[in-house]
Amino acid sequence: MSQMVASDDQVYWQQWIDSRDSHAGDVLIRRYMPLVAYHVQRIAAGLPKSVRSDDLKSFGMMGLYDALEKFDPSRDLKFDTYASFRVRGAILDGLRKEDWLPRSLRDKAKKIELASQQLEQKLMRNITTKEIANELGLSEEDVLNTINEGFFANVLSMDEQHSDGEGKEGLEFTIKDTATLTPEDDLLKKEQFSQLVNVIKQLNENEQMVVSLFYQEELTLTEIGQVMNLSTSRISQIHSKALFKLKQFLENAY
Repeated sequence: MSQMVASDDQVYWQQWIDSRDSHAGDVLIRRYMPLVAYHVQRIAAGLPKSVRSDDLKSFGMMGLYDALEKFDPSRDLKFDTYASFRVRGAILDGLRKEDWLPRSLRDKAKKIELASQQLEQKLMRNITTKEIANELGLSEEDVLNTINEGFFANVLSMDEQHSDGEGKEGLEFTIKDTATLTPEDDLLKKEQFSQLVNVIKQLNENEQMVVSLFYQEELTLTEIGQVMNLSTSRISQIHSKALFKLKQFLENAY
């Protein structure tokens, strides 16, 4: 078990595993609460302001409790890794059940998507958010915010559970063995990676920086703002515009 948990926690882990000692459980929950805060921050960055962080934290804590109950120390897996899947999955599952995206926002996202397709067919080129805003009589910021929130809704949809009953875990809890890729999978992965790199290169310098810091370095929008000396709202706009461009590029590529 020493390879799976920090040495300072081994005593508490042993007490928890042997007798489900309540004090040991409380200590371990407090020890891993920063993991919940991390995932709440990451997920909240793409959600509307109407979604409260406290609600996300409650979902995440449920995931952490569940992870503590079901963790098997005999498996060659760190608790941090296992708990991350559980916490993130519980937050996303909670969001799906709560239907966090208002109907008005869903309707607006559909209108933007339709206007985008119609303008592309009419102009025969990639279009800008400003052109969509003019077409719909909206502000460019409104269009960007809707795209950003709608993008996360698509992530939730793709992350939907496919379990048929209790005891079966959804896709978000599946840990794939990436160490033994088939030749076909390896070739496909390299091709997709190459395409994504080429698409990202088409973004401007600020957009590339935000995408890199957010998805590769895993900084929050606030932290990225501090790095780039820009406000969080400005970073959010850049992030939204980058996602819009990537979506346009990828749709045209396929």
